[in-house]
Amino acid sequence: MEPEFPPGAHATEDGTHFTLWSAHAETVDVVLFDEDGGEMQSERLNAAQGGWHHVFVETVKPGARYGYRVGGAFDPAAGHWFDPCKLLMDPWAIEIDRPYHYDPRLAERGVDTAALMPKAIVTTLPEPPFPASPRFAPGGLIYEVSVRGFTRQHPEVPPLQRGTIAALAHPAVIAHLKKIGVGAVELMPVVAWIDERHLPPLGLSNAWGYNPVSFMALDPRLAPGGFGELRDTVEALHAAGIGVILDMVFNHTGESDALGPTLSLRGIDGASYFRMEGGQLVNDTGCGNTLACERAPMQRLILDTLRHFVRNAGVDGFRFDLAPVLGRGPNGFDPHAPLFTAFAGDSVLADRVMIAEPWDVGPGGYRLGQFPEGFLEWNDRYRDDVRRFWRGDAHAVGALATRLAGSSDIFSAPRTRSVNFLAAHDGFSLADSVAYAAKHNEANGEGNRDGHDANFSWNNGVEGPSDDPAVRAERARDVRALLATLFASRGTIMLTAGDEFGRTQQGNNNAYAQDNAIGWLDWAGRDVALEDHVAQLAALRAAHPALADPRLLSDADVTWLAPDGRRFDEGDWEAPDTGALAMKLASGIAVLINRSGDAVRFVDPPCEVAARSVAFVPS
Repeated sequence: MEPEFPPGAHATEDGTHFTLWSAHAETVDVVLFDEDGGEMQSERLNAAQGGWHHVFVETVKPGARYGYRVGGAFDPAAGHWFDPCKLLMDPWAIEIDRPYHYDPRLAERGVDTAALMPKAIVTTLPEPPFPASPRFAPGGLIYEVSVRGFTRQHPEVPPLQRGTIAALAHPAVIAHLKKIGVGAVELMPVVAWIDERHLPPLGLSNAWGYNPVSFMALDPRLAPGGFGELRDTVEALHAAGIGVILDMVFNHTGESDALGPTLSLRGIDGASYFRMEGGQLVNDTGCGNTLACERAPMQRLILDTLRHFVRNAGVDGFRFDLAPVLGRGPNGFDPHAPLFTAFAGDSVLADRVMIAEPWDVGPGGYRLGQFPEGFLEWNDRYRDDVRRFWRGDAHAVGALATRLAGSSDIFSAPRTRSVNFLAAHDGFSLADSVAYAAKHNEANGEGNRDGHDANFSWNNGVEGPSDDPAVRAERARDVRALLATLFASRGTIMLTAGDEFGRTQQGNNNAYAQDNAIGWLDWAGRDVALEDHVAQLAALRAAHPALADPRLLSDADVTWLAPDGRRFDEGDWEAPDTGALAMKLASGIAVLINRSGDAVRFVDPPCEVAARSVAFVPS
């Protein structure tokens, strides 16, 4: 049932409407605060049919600070964590007055948390024009950015702007994006998050933002200029021909497991917003809780959030973290889930770019290639198979060719839905994948137990940094070969910020809590020659649209040849040591790949390809 007034706080000339949904709450009060956090007044919301609670408070104007106190039964086994002592954040708040900071008292029943919690701000945004069609189209280059770490050490960005959304609009940053051919920046979470409870005792903090509390409100650390900062940055990037994709986390909240803090949805109606089974929170996310995306209240919040960022900031699309949760229900994942249907049929969202991270940690959670038509999907099979080939694994050439051609074994539709990538925020950086054979996450304080163990990486005989010129040259060669393979691949490609100039995380493949030099890009020490190489690859890809064409390669589009000019046959694909092949496209360009340690001469097209390298030549 639709509420009489929209969810959230909506100001009029005479006051403000406050609307909140809770099916199980017995009382809902909105609490108003002054700018110093002092409690001014409290108003009881009236319950209406369908679980909506509403009150109109006269004289409350934009800029007012508020939160909710919600009363009801305390029965965690039934999903009820009602505690009127807890000040709760409005899930529909679009601005908050300060970041979240973890405190054990946030999880203690009966302890008043008003002084510990950020306050929502009544905010009225100027009416923007409805955004144009997305600037980004499949086949382009997505550039994954951790907003906080991206410019913390950028020498040309003003110090007060470093680590913020506004820094992305700085002319030096935009010039860099254009140099390497970026089609869209994909911003890792920018909405307000909280540290996991184990981090503060370790002296660490969450730097990535994948632990959200507020879904619509930007984190003040990233957007000290408020929502207008995002809108202005999107406008500046659009003016440069660059789209903006937001990474959204709708699979869990920072309220964690049964021992976690009560901050928002848990205290408003945990039984409705979270999935539970046998009196326990379902943990298909590995983060302590799982949002009930199959239910109407959570769907309403998700849809309102996405519409908000499209309408009010003009963003071009979204990437969904642990996306199978969006399609999960009582019977598991469903590619025809109501939320996916709603995306496709929504007048605001239907044309936006939608990208799935197609796995979670729940039962049957690996769903690569199973999302609805129109979704792009992160293709970890691409990452692993390309790394395995260049590492020198036997029987790897067939998988390499399949990935270059768009992964038809996974995506059967005419248009490839693959997002091809070699490295992402989660895992080794590209440079580290050729310098470390094993992860080194000791700085995370978990005894190196966290992070993935299967990295398909190698170290050229020396683990970690090396002063040996030969080792450094081998690593530089391998990184260039990997990048050339990426830019030769059919469909959409993704590069994580800094991989174009050799970023390292010192072997840490789970640097989510490293808000320091491990996680910040080293602009002063970047490998400019490698950066120039990526710029050349981007220019070559732009000059030959067949390389980026989002259609799957067909037999009419490509011929696969051995160095001696023979067409590849079954024996070539199955040979354990095959490491050289030509991908000859009908459009007039060939990609020649040589994994061996010696130069190889190709007959068709004629060209000598240096050891462990990729050549692009006319065909």
